[in-house]
Amino acid sequence: MAMIETDAVIVGAGPVGLFQVFELGLLEIKAHIIDSLAYPGGQCIELYPDKPIYDIPAVPVCTGRELTDNLLKQIEPFGATFHLGQEVTVVEQQADGRFKVETSKGTQFLAKTVFIAGGVGSFQPRTLKVDGIDKYTDTQLFYRVRNPAQFAGKNLVIIGGGDSALDWALNFAQEGPHQAESVILIHRRDGFRAAPASVAKMRELCDALQMQFMVGQVTGIEEAEGHLTGVKVTGGDGVTRLVPLDMLLVFFGLSPKLGPIAEWGLGLERKQIVVDTEKFESSTPGIFAVGDINTYPGKKKLILSGFHEAALAAFGAAPYVFPEKRVLLQYTTTSPKLHKVLGVETPNFDD
Repeated sequence: MAMIETDAVIVGAGPVGLFQVFELGLLEIKAHIIDSLAYPGGQCIELYPDKPIYDIPAVPVCTGRELTDNLLKQIEPFGATFHLGQEVTVVEQQADGRFKVETSKGTQFLAKTVFIAGGVGSFQPRTLKVDGIDKYTDTQLFYRVRNPAQFAGKNLVIIGGGDSALDWALNFAQEGPHQAESVILIHRRDGFRAAPASVAKMRELCDALQMQFMVGQVTGIEEAEGHLTGVKVTGGDGVTRLVPLDMLLVFFGLSPKLGPIAEWGLGLERKQIVVDTEKFESSTPGIFAVGDINTYPGKKKLILSGFHEAALAAFGAAPYVFPEKRVLLQYTTTSPKLHKVLGVETPNFDD
Protein backbone atom coordinates (compact mmCIF):
# COMPACT_ATOMS: atom_id res chain seq x y z
CA MET A 1 0.00 0.00 0.00
CA ALA A 2 1.16 3.54 -0.73
CA MET A 3 2.21 5.63 2.25
CA ILE A 4 -0.43 8.24 3.13
CA GLU A 5 1.13 11.59 4.06
CA THR A 6 -0.97 13.74 6.38
CA ASP A 7 -0.78 16.50 8.97
CA ALA A 8 -2.34 14.40 11.72
CA VAL A 9 -3.41 10.87 12.54
CA ILE A 10 -6.09 10.49 15.22
CA VAL A 11 -6.26 7.11 16.96
CA GLY A 12 -9.81 6.62 18.20
CA ALA A 13 -13.13 7.70 16.69
CA GLY A 14 -15.08 8.26 19.90
CA PRO A 15 -16.62 11.66 20.72
CA VAL A 16 -13.29 13.22 21.72
CA GLY A 17 -11.50 11.85 18.65
CA LEU A 18 -14.28 13.21 16.43
CA PHE A 19 -14.15 16.64 18.08
CA GLN A 20 -10.37 16.59 17.62
CA VAL A 21 -11.06 16.55 13.87
CA PHE A 22 -13.13 19.73 14.30
CA GLU A 23 -10.53 21.60 16.35
CA LEU A 24 -7.75 20.63 13.94
CA GLY A 25 -9.96 21.57 10.99
CA LEU A 26 -10.43 25.10 12.30
CA LEU A 27 -6.63 25.45 12.14
CA GLU A 28 -6.60 23.93 8.62
CA ILE A 29 -4.83 20.80 9.85
CA LYS A 30 -5.88 17.76 7.81
CA ALA A 31 -6.51 14.51 9.66
CA HIS A 32 -6.99 10.79 9.13
CA ILE A 33 -8.83 8.92 11.88
CA ILE A 34 -8.36 5.25 12.78
CA ASP A 35 -10.51 3.04 15.02
CA SER A 36 -10.58 -0.67 15.79
CA LEU A 37 -14.39 -0.64 15.69
CA ALA A 38 -16.21 -0.88 12.36
CA TYR A 39 -18.06 2.39 13.01
CA PRO A 40 -17.38 5.75 14.71
CA GLY A 41 -18.67 6.57 18.19
CA GLY A 42 -16.39 4.64 20.55
CA GLN A 43 -17.79 3.93 24.01
CA CYS A 44 -20.92 5.99 23.27
CA ILE A 45 -21.97 3.53 20.58
CA GLU A 46 -20.55 0.40 22.18
CA LEU A 47 -21.81 0.89 25.72
CA TYR A 48 -24.79 3.23 25.73
CA PRO A 49 -26.07 4.11 22.23
CA ASP A 50 -29.63 4.64 23.46
CA LYS A 51 -28.99 5.83 27.03
CA PRO A 52 -29.34 9.54 27.83
CA ILE A 53 -26.32 11.81 28.40
CA TYR A 54 -27.06 14.97 30.38
CA ASP A 55 -23.72 16.77 30.72
CA ILE A 56 -22.95 17.97 27.19
CA PRO A 57 -22.93 21.80 27.36
CA ALA A 58 -26.05 23.45 25.85
CA VAL A 59 -27.55 20.02 25.07
CA PRO A 60 -29.99 19.17 27.89
CA VAL A 61 -30.15 15.51 26.89
CA CYS A 62 -28.97 13.31 24.01
CA THR A 63 -28.18 9.66 23.48
CA GLY A 64 -24.74 8.32 22.64
CA ARG A 65 -25.91 7.72 19.09
CA GLU A 66 -27.29 11.26 18.75
CA LEU A 67 -24.06 12.75 20.09
CA THR A 68 -22.03 10.72 17.60
CA ASP A 69 -24.32 11.66 14.68
CA ASN A 70 -24.10 15.36 15.55
CA LEU A 71 -20.31 15.26 15.86
CA LEU A 72 -20.06 13.55 12.47
CA LYS A 73 -22.24 16.27 10.99
CA GLN A 74 -20.12 18.97 12.65
CA ILE A 75 -16.86 17.68 11.13
CA GLU A 76 -18.22 17.21 7.59
CA PRO A 77 -16.60 20.44 6.29
CA PHE A 78 -13.13 19.11 7.08
CA GLY A 79 -13.28 15.91 5.02
CA ALA A 80 -11.45 13.68 7.47
CA THR A 81 -10.74 10.20 6.12
CA PHE A 82 -11.85 7.28 8.31
CA HIS A 83 -9.99 3.98 8.51
CA LEU A 84 -12.29 1.73 10.53
CA GLY A 85 -12.04 -1.87 11.67
CA GLN A 86 -8.27 -1.67 12.08
CA GLU A 87 -5.96 -1.22 15.02
CA VAL A 88 -2.81 0.90 15.08
CA THR A 89 0.07 -1.50 15.57
CA VAL A 90 3.13 0.68 14.96
CA VAL A 91 4.04 4.30 15.77
CA GLU A 92 7.68 5.12 14.98
CA GLN A 93 9.30 8.53 14.80
CA GLN A 94 11.33 9.06 11.64
CA ALA A 95 14.58 11.00 11.14
CA ASP A 96 12.68 14.06 9.87
CA GLY A 97 10.50 14.15 13.02
CA ARG A 98 7.38 12.78 11.39
CA PHE A 99 5.71 9.57 12.56
CA LYS A 100 5.26 6.35 10.65
CA VAL A 101 1.91 4.88 11.69
CA GLU A 102 0.85 1.40 10.57
CA THR A 103 -2.39 -0.50 11.16
CA SER A 104 -3.34 -4.15 11.47
CA LYS A 105 -4.58 -4.03 7.86
CA GLY A 106 -1.27 -2.74 6.57
CA THR A 107 -2.39 0.86 6.03
CA GLN A 108 0.63 3.15 6.45
CA PHE A 109 0.79 6.85 7.24
CA LEU A 110 3.50 9.45 7.51
CA ALA A 111 2.12 12.06 9.90
CA LYS A 112 3.49 15.28 11.33
CA THR A 113 1.48 14.72 14.53
CA VAL A 114 -0.38 11.89 16.26
CA PHE A 115 -3.40 12.26 18.54
CA ILE A 116 -4.32 9.32 20.76
CA ALA A 117 -8.01 9.49 21.65
CA GLY A 118 -8.51 5.81 22.28
CA GLY A 119 -10.64 6.04 25.44
CA VAL A 120 -9.21 3.49 27.85
CA GLY A 121 -8.13 1.24 25.02
CA SER A 122 -10.12 -1.32 23.10
CA PHE A 123 -12.92 -3.08 24.97
CA GLN A 124 -13.29 -6.83 25.20
CA PRO A 125 -16.35 -8.35 26.88
CA ARG A 126 -15.75 -10.46 29.95
CA THR A 127 -16.88 -13.88 28.83
CA LEU A 128 -18.88 -16.67 30.43
CA LYS A 129 -16.50 -19.46 31.46
CA VAL A 130 -18.53 -22.60 30.81
CA ASP A 131 -17.30 -25.60 28.82
CA GLY A 132 -18.65 -25.83 25.27
CA ILE A 133 -20.47 -22.50 25.15
CA ASP A 134 -18.05 -20.49 23.02
CA LYS A 135 -19.20 -22.07 19.75
CA TYR A 136 -22.60 -20.37 20.16
CA THR A 137 -21.12 -16.85 20.28
CA ASP A 138 -23.08 -14.46 18.02
CA THR A 139 -25.66 -17.11 17.13
CA GLN A 140 -27.28 -17.86 20.50
CA LEU A 141 -24.76 -16.34 22.93
CA PHE A 142 -24.35 -12.56 22.92
CA TYR A 143 -22.22 -10.15 24.93
CA ARG A 144 -23.65 -7.01 23.28
CA VAL A 145 -26.98 -6.10 21.75
CA ARG A 146 -26.52 -4.57 18.33
CA ASN A 147 -29.94 -5.37 16.89
CA PRO A 148 -32.69 -5.59 19.53
CA ALA A 149 -35.19 -6.82 16.93
CA GLN A 150 -33.46 -10.21 16.67
CA PHE A 151 -34.44 -10.99 20.28
CA ALA A 152 -38.13 -10.16 19.92
CA GLY A 153 -40.43 -13.10 20.59
CA LYS A 154 -37.58 -15.29 21.94
CA ASN A 155 -37.11 -17.01 25.27
CA LEU A 156 -34.21 -15.07 26.75
CA VAL A 157 -31.88 -15.72 29.64
CA ILE A 158 -29.90 -12.66 30.70
CA ILE A 159 -26.94 -12.94 33.08
CA GLY A 160 -25.51 -10.02 35.06
CA GLY A 161 -26.17 -7.51 37.81
CA GLY A 162 -25.12 -4.19 36.30
CA ASP A 163 -26.92 -1.50 34.33
CA SER A 164 -26.59 -3.26 30.97
CA ALA A 165 -28.13 -6.50 32.26
CA LEU A 166 -31.02 -4.71 33.98
CA ASP A 167 -31.62 -2.25 31.14
CA TRP A 168 -31.91 -4.98 28.52
CA ALA A 169 -33.97 -7.25 30.79
CA LEU A 170 -36.47 -4.43 31.29
CA ASN A 171 -36.42 -3.56 27.60
CA PHE A 172 -37.22 -7.11 26.50
CA ALA A 173 -39.67 -7.89 29.31
CA GLN A 174 -41.97 -4.93 28.77
CA GLU A 175 -44.50 -4.41 26.04
CA GLY A 176 -42.98 -2.89 22.91
CA PRO A 177 -41.53 -3.70 19.49
CA HIS A 178 -38.73 -5.80 21.00
CA GLN A 179 -40.72 -7.67 23.64
CA ALA A 180 -39.45 -11.20 24.18
CA GLU A 181 -41.58 -14.29 24.74
CA SER A 182 -39.98 -14.68 28.18
CA VAL A 183 -37.13 -13.12 30.16
CA ILE A 184 -35.22 -14.76 32.98
CA LEU A 185 -32.55 -12.66 34.73
CA ILE A 186 -29.80 -14.56 36.54
CA HIS A 187 -27.32 -12.97 38.96
CA ARG A 188 -24.96 -14.60 41.41
CA ARG A 189 -26.48 -12.70 44.33
CA ASP A 190 -29.56 -10.70 45.25
CA GLY A 191 -27.66 -7.38 45.26
CA PHE A 192 -27.11 -5.32 42.12
CA ARG A 193 -24.69 -2.70 40.80
CA ALA A 194 -27.43 -1.28 38.59
CA ALA A 195 -29.43 1.89 39.22
CA PRO A 196 -31.88 1.38 42.14
CA ALA A 197 -34.81 2.50 39.95
CA SER A 198 -34.01 -0.27 37.46
CA VAL A 199 -33.79 -2.87 40.23
CA ALA A 200 -37.14 -1.71 41.62
CA LYS A 201 -38.74 -1.93 38.18
CA MET A 202 -37.33 -5.42 37.68
CA ARG A 203 -38.83 -6.61 40.96
CA GLU A 204 -42.14 -5.00 40.01
CA LEU A 205 -42.15 -6.91 36.69
CA CYS A 206 -41.30 -10.15 38.50
CA ASP A 207 -44.25 -9.62 40.88
CA ALA A 208 -46.46 -9.05 37.81
CA LEU A 209 -45.12 -12.32 36.28
CA GLN A 210 -43.74 -10.44 33.28
CA MET A 211 -40.23 -11.77 33.92
CA GLN A 212 -38.35 -13.94 36.39
CA PHE A 213 -35.25 -13.44 38.54
CA MET A 214 -33.00 -16.26 39.78
CA VAL A 215 -30.03 -16.14 42.13
CA GLY A 216 -27.30 -18.49 40.97
CA GLN A 217 -24.44 -19.10 38.57
CA VAL A 218 -24.39 -20.86 35.21
CA THR A 219 -22.33 -24.02 35.63
CA GLY A 220 -23.20 -25.95 32.48
CA ILE A 221 -25.19 -26.05 29.27
CA GLU A 222 -27.78 -28.28 27.62
CA GLU A 223 -27.52 -28.95 23.88
CA ALA A 224 -29.58 -30.75 21.26
CA GLU A 225 -28.96 -31.21 17.53
CA GLY A 226 -26.25 -28.55 17.41
CA HIS A 227 -28.25 -25.93 19.28
CA LEU A 228 -28.00 -24.46 22.76
CA THR A 229 -31.28 -25.36 24.44
CA GLY A 230 -30.66 -24.42 28.07
CA VAL A 231 -28.25 -23.53 30.85
CA LYS A 232 -27.66 -25.27 34.16
CA VAL A 233 -27.94 -22.81 37.04
CA THR A 234 -26.56 -23.70 40.46
CA GLY A 235 -28.24 -21.69 43.21
CA GLY A 236 -27.03 -20.69 46.65
CA ASP A 237 -28.86 -23.74 48.01
CA GLY A 238 -26.53 -25.99 46.01
CA VAL A 239 -29.33 -27.22 43.77
CA THR A 240 -28.71 -27.13 40.00
CA ARG A 241 -31.70 -26.34 37.82
CA LEU A 242 -32.07 -26.48 34.05
CA VAL A 243 -33.30 -23.23 32.50
CA PRO A 244 -34.46 -23.58 28.86
CA LEU A 245 -33.74 -20.77 26.39
CA ASP A 246 -33.55 -19.63 22.78
CA MET A 247 -30.85 -17.02 23.35
CA LEU A 248 -28.41 -16.19 26.13
CA LEU A 249 -27.24 -12.63 26.83
CA VAL A 250 -24.27 -12.14 29.15
CA PHE A 251 -23.34 -8.77 30.65
CA PHE A 252 -20.29 -9.18 32.88
CA GLY A 253 -18.89 -5.82 31.82
CA LEU A 254 -16.11 -4.91 29.44
CA SER A 255 -12.41 -5.24 30.11
CA PRO A 256 -10.30 -2.40 28.65
CA LYS A 257 -7.12 -3.47 26.89
CA LEU A 258 -4.46 -0.84 26.29
CA GLY A 259 -3.08 -2.98 23.47
CA PRO A 260 -0.16 -1.84 21.31
CA ILE A 261 -0.21 1.67 22.82
CA ALA A 262 1.74 0.18 25.74
CA GLU A 263 4.64 -0.53 23.36
CA TRP A 264 4.99 2.97 21.88
CA GLY A 265 7.48 4.26 24.44
CA LEU A 266 5.18 6.89 25.90
CA GLY A 267 5.19 7.88 29.56
CA LEU A 268 2.47 5.81 31.26
CA GLU A 269 0.90 5.87 34.68
CA ARG A 270 -1.57 3.10 35.56
CA LYS A 271 -2.02 2.32 31.85
CA GLN A 272 -2.79 5.93 30.99
CA ILE A 273 -0.66 8.38 29.01
CA VAL A 274 0.89 11.16 31.08
CA VAL A 275 0.39 14.58 29.47
CA ASP A 276 0.98 18.23 30.30
CA THR A 277 -2.00 20.54 30.77
CA GLU A 278 -0.83 23.22 28.36
CA LYS A 279 -0.94 21.19 25.14
CA PHE A 280 -1.92 17.68 26.31
CA GLU A 281 1.29 16.45 24.76
CA SER A 282 2.82 13.14 25.80
CA SER A 283 6.45 12.50 26.72
CA THR A 284 7.13 12.22 22.97
CA PRO A 285 6.96 15.64 21.27
CA GLY A 286 4.35 15.61 18.49
CA ILE A 287 2.23 12.88 20.09
CA PHE A 288 -0.81 14.16 21.98
CA ALA A 289 -3.33 12.27 24.13
CA VAL A 290 -6.88 13.46 24.77
CA GLY A 291 -9.88 11.96 26.53
CA ASP A 292 -9.96 9.02 28.91
CA ILE A 293 -6.62 7.64 27.68
CA ASN A 294 -4.62 10.45 29.33
CA THR A 295 -3.82 11.40 32.90
CA TYR A 296 -2.70 14.60 34.65
CA PRO A 297 -3.27 16.19 38.06
CA GLY A 298 -6.98 16.81 38.55
CA LYS A 299 -8.02 14.68 35.56
CA LYS A 300 -11.76 14.01 35.30
CA LYS A 301 -12.99 11.39 32.84
CA LEU A 302 -15.78 13.43 31.28
CA ILE A 303 -16.61 13.94 27.61
CA LEU A 304 -16.69 17.70 28.09
CA SER A 305 -13.17 17.60 29.60
CA GLY A 306 -12.00 15.72 26.51
CA PHE A 307 -13.46 18.43 24.27
CA HIS A 308 -11.42 21.07 26.12
CA GLU A 309 -8.29 18.92 25.83
CA ALA A 310 -8.85 18.53 22.07
CA ALA A 311 -8.94 22.31 21.59
CA LEU A 312 -5.64 22.92 23.40
CA ALA A 313 -4.01 19.90 21.74
CA ALA A 314 -4.87 21.28 18.31
CA PHE A 315 -3.11 24.56 19.11
CA GLY A 316 -0.21 22.58 20.55
CA ALA A 317 0.12 20.67 17.28
CA ALA A 318 0.04 23.71 15.00
CA PRO A 319 3.79 24.52 15.29
CA TYR A 320 4.65 20.99 14.09
CA VAL A 321 2.36 21.32 11.09
CA PHE A 322 3.03 24.99 10.27
CA PRO A 323 6.48 25.74 11.74
CA GLU A 324 6.77 29.08 9.91
CA LYS A 325 3.27 30.29 10.70
CA ARG A 326 1.96 32.12 13.73
CA VAL A 327 -1.42 30.64 14.65
CA LEU A 328 -3.83 33.06 16.26
CA LEU A 329 -6.98 32.34 18.21
CA GLN A 330 -10.04 33.22 16.13
CA TYR A 331 -13.74 32.95 16.88
CA THR A 332 -16.20 31.04 14.73
CA THR A 333 -18.76 33.79 15.41
CA THR A 334 -16.80 36.59 13.72
CA SER A 335 -13.87 35.20 11.72
CA PRO A 336 -14.38 35.32 7.90
CA LYS A 337 -11.45 32.90 7.59
CA LEU A 338 -13.14 30.33 9.83
CA HIS A 339 -16.44 30.87 8.01
CA LYS A 340 -14.66 30.01 4.77
CA VAL A 341 -13.14 26.88 6.34
CA LEU A 342 -16.57 25.86 7.66
CA GLY A 343 -18.28 26.63 4.35
CA VAL A 344 -20.72 29.14 5.85
CA GLU A 345 -21.52 32.74 5.00
CA THR A 346 -20.06 35.54 7.11
CA PRO A 347 -23.01 37.30 8.74
CA ASN A 348 -23.43 41.03 8.21
CA PHE A 349 -23.87 42.41 11.71
CA ASP A 350 -24.84 45.81 10.29
CA ASP A 351 -28.12 44.41 8.96
